[in-house]
Amino acid sequence: MTGGAQPKAQTDVVDVNRLDGRTTIEDPVVAKIAGIAAREVDGVYALGGGAARVVGTIRDALNSTDLTQGVSVEVGEKQVAVDVTIVAEYPAALQTVAGNVRTAIYQAMRDLVGMDVAEVNVTVNDVHLPSDDTQEAEPQARRVQ
Repeated sequence: MTGGAQPKAQTDVVDVNRLDGRTTIEDPVVAKIAGIAAREVDGVYALGGGAARVVGTIRDALNSTDLTQGVSVEVGEKQVAVDVTIVAEYPAALQTVAGNVRTAIYQAMRDLVGMDVAEVNVTVNDVHLPSDDTQEAEPQARRVQ
């Protein structure tokens, strides 16, 4: 081996805007990202309607949470539309919570998915009361002896 200089690694600059190909993001991926964004909003207790929450409770107990519960999406070539159903925590202001959910989903779709958002529809179908947790934990008194 001689004392000469080692050749430097050559780095090519690639213009990613000129690369051919197509990226497809499947609906369940978009729904999962929207669900995660909605769950992170203060004032959101859960996602989904009554039956979906019952199934979700069972899945949670089995450590198999469905992050798309309560979320439906329509994904086009350049745009996405999201419908999400939430359960709000009492006494959170419902319009504020819905607005924050809408904002969080818009940002997630733009930043993570890279698509424009046609619309985000938020349905508040229930309000969770803190007393609901204590009532579920306490056994019911027998009505007859």
